[in-house]
Parts: sequence; C-alpha cells; structure tokens
Amino acid sequence: MNRLALLGHGRMGKLVEQLAPDHGFEVALRLDGAANRDGAGITPERFRGIDVAIDFSTAAAVPANAERTAALGVPLVVGTTGWASELPRVRAAVERHGAGLLYGANFSIGVQVFYRLAAVAAGLLSGQTDYDAWAYEIHHNKKKDAPSGTLLELKRTMEGAGWTRPIDVASNRAGAIPGTHQIGFDSEADTILLEHRARNRSGFAHGALRAARWMIGRQGIYEFSQVWEEIVRAPRQALE
Repeated sequence: MNRLALLGHGRMGKLVEQLAPDHGFEVALRLDGAANRDGAGITPERFRGIDVAIDFSTAAAVPANAERTAALGVPLVVGTTGWASELPRVRAAVERHGAGLLYGANFSIGVQVFYRLAAVAAGLLSGQTDYDAWAYEIHHNKKKDAPSGTLLELKRTMEGAGWTRPIDVASNRAGAIPGTHQIGFDSEADTILLEHRARNRSGFAHGALRAARWMIGRQGIYEFSQVWEEIVRAPRQALE
C-alpha cells in the first residue's frame, strides 16, 4: 500500500481515512490543526516514507502546508477551499521545489459533469437576451466560506462559455446539508433549472483519493476540473 498523510482531521479528513484502504492507501500520518499550527507538524522525520498528502484543513492553513510539503518533495492534493487569493504564493513554492500539487473546488465527479452542463447551457443561451441567469448554493452550518468554491467555479465556467450578462449569486448555511448547487435561466416564457445535490460527502472523499493516487510521482500544478477525466479513465491496474 502507498503511505498517505492527512492534513486536517475533521469530518472530511476522517472520511478520507475511512475510505483510504479502498484506494490502496495506508494512512501513515494524521495532523489536525493543533498538531500542525503554521505547518510546524510537517517535518522530514514525520514525512519520511510518505508518498502523497491530502489537505482538508482550513483556508488559512493551506499556504504553509503547501510550502512545507513542497520543500519535502511530497505531492499534495488540496480539497480545502477559500484560499484562492494565496494561489500565487503556493504556485511559487511548488515551482521552486519542483514539487507536485493538485487542487480543486470540488472533487465530486458528478460536480465535474455539472460544470460541463452549466457551460453548455450558458453558451447556448448567451445570445438570448430575454434570459437572466442566477447561481445558488446551500451547505451545512459549519461551512465557513460563502459563496462556496464550487459556486464561484460555476460562475466562472458560465462566463467562460460566453455568458456576459450579470449572474446573480446567493448562498445559505443551514443544518447538515452536504451541498446543493443550482444554476437557473429565466425569461417571460420559461425557466430552466439545473441542480446538483450531494447526498453525502463520500463523492468528495473518493475523488480526492483517486486524485492522490494519480499525483504520486508527478510534478507541477494541476486543477482537478482540468484533469479529472484522465484520472477516472486511468487503467485500473495503474491505481492498484
């Protein structure tokens, strides 16, 4: 089995640990926030023999975690969101050390398909000026960033497909909802609604673990939405 380090051991970190054996991983190291303040827990001694790390910590912790894992030459998969403003700092560290990092707003394969559907719809309706667009998400009350990284990526995807008019964005936090995202287009004649609803967090965890397998031995910086098809189409023997 490959040896995996977990940075962050909250609900997502614990779920990744539970599912890790299904993807051929032994969880060899777990670092929660108290044990890894400012990345201090990421040391050569602790990371000896680690093949790859997965980060589901906090947005504030990601830059230091990325810098320290890069310095050790350990590939990192970042599932944490809300740190996009620090990407230039993280990119510089990864490139300086010739390391590997993969990040994404959402590691669910279903969400990646949803991005594609959103792009197609936005492109088809971009020239239909009688339609307005909106994007909405709701998550559990423990999620800190709002709008979610996934909703912001949906908005960027729609704009990249040619939508130039305003897209109204809204968010809610309530209860224990794993995550629901909607995009809609409305005119006097009709309403078009596209929705992705996560039933639980397992899709995110499985996607992050598949990404971690793919990252072993790789260098460079990757965004999950750009490489997910290669990851899921990899021959099964390459993932065992």
